[in-house]
Amino acid sequence: MSVRKVPGTKLANDATGEVIYTPPEVESRLREKLANWERFVHDQHDIDPVVRMAVAHYQFEAIHPFTDGNGRMARILNLLMLVEQGLLDQPVLYLSRYIINNKAAYYDGLLSVTTHDKWEPWILYMLRAIQETAEWTLAKIDAVRKLIEHTAEYARMAVPKRYSRELVDLIFVQPYCRIENVVGAGIAKRQTASTYLHALEAAGILQEKQICLNKLFLNSRFLKLLTHEPNDYKRFGLR
Repeated sequence: MSVRKVPGTKLANDATGEVIYTPPEVESRLREKLANWERFVHDQHDIDPVVRMAVAHYQFEAIHPFTDGNGRMARILNLLMLVEQGLLDQPVLYLSRYIINNKAAYYDGLLSVTTHDKWEPWILYMLRAIQETAEWTLAKIDAVRKLIEHTAEYARMAVPKRYSRELVDLIFVQPYCRIENVVGAGIAKRQTASTYLHALEAAGILQEKQICLNKLFLNSRFLKLLTHEPNDYKRFGLR
């Protein structure tokens, strides 16, 4: 998507329709402000990187350079900045969760900077977002690890002849698995791979789904853990 070229972009209150902010217009001006934003991101090394990220997020949202997707892009840039500064190994900090759950405070914070130059509440909001999201993410990772070990223990008992720790790890790479994934991982050839996945399905570990031309084996417990707020999961019937 290119930088906005047409005027008329306004940010309004969802409930009342009242215009609360009009971003800058004219492509040349937007590009000038984006260049200023880029210089701030890369040159202000005397500012703590997390604080710099919070300020850069406000600045990008205020410029509002695109006709759509500015919020999503700003949140992606947050993560990339943290990765670049070595504060994250992977961009897995889901800040959107906190922002969506605290949307009113998010927009109030942005507007307070614009109208009253109140930077401190905005920066504190973003710091809380990072702290709470990091804690939530660590808890989610811990729950996934426990589910992997629980699944491995159950598979070892339920399908001992088909059990493979490599296969258990593979079905947690993503919430679904194909026969091709097992073959590609070097665990088994196609026919044996099919046998392994169907054995896990028969044990209740996976669920076979036909989606168009693709036969998928869903790891439903893993999928639910990834897509739901709680970190609990239904345990297998271990003897």
